[in-house]
Amino acid sequence: MSRIITLTTDFGTRDAYVAAMKGTMLAINPNARMVDISHEIQQGDVMEAALILRRSVPYFPPETVHLVVVDPGVGTGRRPVCMQRGRSVFVGPDNGVFPLLFGDASGDVIVELDRSEYWRTDRPSNTFHGRDIFAPVAAHVASGVDVSKVGSPITGLTPLHWALPIADDEGIRGLVLHVDHFGNCITNVTAEQVEARRRGRRVRCYTGSTILEDLRSNYAMVAPGEPLLLYDSSGYLEIAVNGGNASDLLGIRKGAPVNLLFVT
Repeated sequence: MSRIITLTTDFGTRDAYVAAMKGTMLAINPNARMVDISHEIQQGDVMEAALILRRSVPYFPPETVHLVVVDPGVGTGRRPVCMQRGRSVFVGPDNGVFPLLFGDASGDVIVELDRSEYWRTDRPSNTFHGRDIFAPVAAHVASGVDVSKVGSPITGLTPLHWALPIADDEGIRGLVLHVDHFGNCITNVTAEQVEARRRGRRVRCYTGSTILEDLRSNYAMVAPGEPLLLYDSSGYLEIAVNGGNASDLLGIRKGAPVNLLFVT
């Protein structure tokens, strides 16, 4: 039975790129089961791709093959790679997306995809490795080919690190990592980081054009159209508006600073 293949790209769905990758995989593995995680990653944004993967990969069966094509370095010297970690497999560029996902640059098996017999063509496009290298390899692995056979072994991946919050006894300074479809602003501050320092104090948040007083447990704890601060379903601090778009209403964009003060 073919393994599930997930797809995460910055291609959007208007053009033919995603369809070309899926067609390539189906030509190799007609029984492939494909699940789209997202094709709306901001162009070239490796950190956003890793954040979306962090919020979705844990819910897939362990045999899943995760295909990630957010590849601003396509056609350059960056390596195409395939990694097995546990029973799951990850295919994509060696540009930091997988170390961001896991918090380290290691895997049980990591190979550089240099064996053209597993590519769509031995003369891949310099602008579309997703179709010519990554998708074919994902399809082969999903059909049962061992990771060790699709490339030459390497010892590790190119590291990339999150921008971490700065914290002290008075508060935490972070930033907005992602604005979701609803306009909710997801920060790099976790519930664990806040609760470890607040010690029963209230939280006051300065961000965008507003000041938010204390944390809420759900959206309905404020009136419709009012902003609030809460922990999202993945344990990150979120700035939201009940029934509205926090990014638009409060003038908050990705990368915006978020300053928390602990007050009595």
